[in-house]
Amino acid sequence: MVRPHLPLNALRAFEAAARHLSFTRAAIELCVTQTAISHQVKLLEERLGVTLFRRLPRGLMITDEGLALLPTLRDSFDRMAEMLQRFEDGHLQEVLTVGAVGTFAVGWLLPRLQEFHELYPFIDVRLSTNNNRVDIAAEGLDFAIRFGNGAWHDTEADELFSAPLSALCIPTIAEQLEGPQDIAQHTLLRSYRTDEWPGWFEAAGVAAPRIKGIVFDSSVPMVEAAMQGIGIALAPPLMFQRQLSSGDLVQPFPVYVSKGCYWLTRLKSRSVTKAMATFAAWIAARAEAMRMPPSKN
Repeated sequence: MVRPHLPLNALRAFEAAARHLSFTRAAIELCVTQTAISHQVKLLEERLGVTLFRRLPRGLMITDEGLALLPTLRDSFDRMAEMLQRFEDGHLQEVLTVGAVGTFAVGWLLPRLQEFHELYPFIDVRLSTNNNRVDIAAEGLDFAIRFGNGAWHDTEADELFSAPLSALCIPTIAEQLEGPQDIAQHTLLRSYRTDEWPGWFEAAGVAAPRIKGIVFDSSVPMVEAAMQGIGIALAPPLMFQRQLSSGDLVQPFPVYVSKGCYWLTRLKSRSVTKAMATFAAWIAARAEAMRMPPSKN
């Protein structure tokens, strides 16, 4: 595409003046004089053959023509500024967008992200959380870390590890439990997956009661509710080691039920960038190290 000569100084002057609705404030931002801003805007108006501002006694009013031009310029300057900011110490800062189910993000990924940043300082990770329902394409994600069976349409999925569920509660509630059957006497905090508590009771060898209680879309608020004494959560202990280590939370019985694994997923149509390959190798290595039994001295 052959581009006409772009009057960048004039366009920049107009964009700043339009944001501030003031030649004076635009001049301060761009470190030039008010006269220079006014002159550049006038040159742009003459080139386009339209009026971009109405000059008022106390400022400016942008015209319809100016309003039509402004969004494109604002977006273009923002994108240029963002790209320039990605260069740091002579290196291109690569952006990596990762979506993760909230439980995984808080319980496993966040404690390890600082290590990733130290190893790969020129990869800028953008992390968002979800409740396991995510549209990778619509959200513009490079990766989504999900919980399930690994079968998602048009998606490449690499298994990270399983995280079996178990009953978790505060110590004062645990003291009231002589056996798994006693859990049914308390409020059962649950997710939208209705087969989890029945599966746990089956694993415990106890008849499942009628399941009723508060439904959560993430284990994070569910466990927070358990820590407030509202009930007993069914959540992966692996993701709540900090709370278990501190004694704020206990696992009253060594009974587990597995309903899936955590997976690193991406669209099959998405070309793998260097940043994506680096992150995938790093997280796979950390997941593998976690699965390995501790060495014996």
